[in-house]
Amino acid sequence: MIDLGISKLALIGAVALLVIGPEKLPKVARTVGTLLGKAQRYVADVKAEVNRAMELDELKKMRDTVESAARDVGNSMQTHASAFEKSWSDDAQSLPLDSTPYEAPPPAYKHPGKNWRLKQGATPNWYKARNGVRTKALSGAARVARFRPRRTS
Repeated sequence: MIDLGISKLALIGAVALLVIGPEKLPKVARTVGTLLGKAQRYVADVKAEVNRAMELDELKKMRDTVESAARDVGNSMQTHASAFEKSWSDDAQSLPLDSTPYEAPPPAYKHPGKNWRLKQGATPNWYKARNGVRTKALSGAARVARFRPRRTS
């Protein structure tokens, strides 16, 4: 790497001041700064892209190992299943002919039983009182008696 100390930077600045001149030096310094910033961003983008490519390769390798492990498990399951089926068929052949395995009938359909009263009962009474939900049914006569204006005699 280039070793730039304070003394070397001061020497470069003095030469630039003599060559470019004091009028154009600030504009040139801004231009050089923007170019250096763009170069640094470009290098950072390239580094990020290389890192992404390396991570992608690692993920592909990991995916391949997981897929191979899944294939191995599937193959072992197939071998165990075929061995189980073979032993099952051997046991089934050894059964007497008149004995048939018991098969339970399918369960009968039961309606889910949506209970309106249960749903209403699940709401707390304090909530019903606050929101004006009736909790008790009133007969017509009771409702008239409740809301009849009182006599002031």
